[in-house]
Amino acid sequence: MDRIDHILKSILEFRNARDWKQFHTPENLAKSISIEAAELLEHFQWGDEYDHDELVDELADILIYSFLMADAIGVDIEKVMLDKLKKNIKRFPVETVKGNSGKHTRIDYEEE
Repeated sequence: MDRIDHILKSILEFRNARDWKQFHTPENLAKSISIEAAELLEHFQWGDEYDHDELVDELADILIYSFLMADAIGVDIEKVMLDKLKKNIKRFPVETVKGNSGKHTRIDYEEE
């Protein structure tokens, strides 16, 4: 069992032991991801200093909800991340975007 499968299995065991799957609809999970992302952002509301442990907890919440979302909509986490990375490699070629974070440097392309 690889690491991603192990993490997903652990998350699902935790959820299932509490009978929470019934609450984990794609809509509710999307809301939860957004709420946790806002809580992550809150740590930077008044400056760039943050409590590392609290930030790690918020990041973990986002990742756990993201794994649950992938399960709820029936997608393979590793596949969708690698597929998205392949798209981004095409959209943001190194020679065009290196050292520049602006969206104007991306390349829009037709999907194959």
